[in-house]
Amino acid sequence: MDLSKYTLEELFVTAIKAEIDSREAYSILAGITKNAFLKDRLRFLADEEDKHQTFLEVKFKKHLPNIELTLPEYSPVPLPGIDVSDETVPISQILQQAMDAELAAYDFYVEFAKFVHDKHDLVLTLGYFAKMEQGHYELLKIEKASAEEFEEFDEYHPLMHAGP
Repeated sequence: MDLSKYTLEELFVTAIKAEIDSREAYSILAGITKNAFLKDRLRFLADEEDKHQTFLEVKFKKHLPNIELTLPEYSPVPLPGIDVSDETVPISQILQQAMDAELAAYDFYVEFAKFVHDKHDLVLTLGYFAKMEQGHYELLKIEKASAEEFEEFDEYHPLMHAGP
């Protein structure tokens, strides 16, 4: 991912917007899933994204003190999102979208850190965020495998949940 054509402001705006969008998606998913374990993990991810957003806003103010933070409808740097608008899409497919978004966020933070190589505090923060996004990916990967197993079983045994 080449970020050289973007400004520091655009990179911060992209990061903050991505964290907000991910938090919203995870919150929506947590609200609709019936699986208590997945619900807890999705709430955890939403909380993580919220913390990232807050920390990025603090760093934005520190490194761009004369610029007011304004978030556009779409991020300057295109990153994959998580579409939770269609309730008929299997959860495993939505989790795959989330995994793709987390990997893209990892790449973005690694490159963002290279972009600000002379700002040591920011480099450390972005490197830490990259590792966290990688951890989120791994968590989602496990949940996706579980969801696929359940979806496959439900597909082959449609009356499994039917009571007497």
